[in-house]
Amino acid sequence: MARRATSGGPAARTGVKGARRPELRLPPLRPWAGGGLEPDGDYDGLEFREADLAGHDGVGARFMDCALTGCVVDETALGRARVLDSVLTGLRGVGTHLAESTFRDVELVDARLGGTQLHGAVLERVVVRGGKLDYLNLREARLRDVVFDSCVLVEPDFAGASLERVEFVDCALKGADFGGAALADVDLRGAVPLEIVRGLDRLSGAVISTGQLLDLAPFLAAELGIRVE
Repeated sequence: MARRATSGGPAARTGVKGARRPELRLPPLRPWAGGGLEPDGDYDGLEFREADLAGHDGVGARFMDCALTGCVVDETALGRARVLDSVLTGLRGVGTHLAESTFRDVELVDARLGGTQLHGAVLERVVVRGGKLDYLNLREARLRDVVFDSCVLVEPDFAGASLERVEFVDCALKGADFGGAALADVDLRGAVPLEIVRGLDRLSGAVISTGQLLDLAPFLAAELGIRVE
């Protein structure tokens, strides 16, 4: 598959290192034959269309040059899976298990997911575009060159995570936890609203707008023990 990573966007033009975005061109794909995912399965050049993967066990599986479109992933077990050079569109499900998985050169488009477990995962050159993700668990994960674009994130958990060149573009960030996180070149200016319930002291390495600073001022004062009268 021909692929090249591109950088750019508002962050790259304002002194913040912008995320490198993948440009994916999938090869001709073969339809998945079905029959259920398998642990440590190898899936290369396949199209999963409207597949019901709820409850399947694909722990340690590898997806390379794949398209997953309109699939159901309720309680799907994909811990330690590797998803490479793939496009995931319209996924929906609750409680998908993706702990310690790897996503590299991936687009996740218009997903509606709740309680997705991505703790300890590695995300590199990933674009999350559109959709809504509730209670996304990214604790201790490593995010590098990741863009959240035009999506809604409700109570995402970045506690203990490492974020480098991560951009939030025209998206809602509600009730985020950055406790113990390490940030470098993280652009939060496109997050409206920007709600951080924990980890304000970990925002060194992030850039916010003047308006966001004013909105966060009461919480920053409380974090520092400053009385405002």
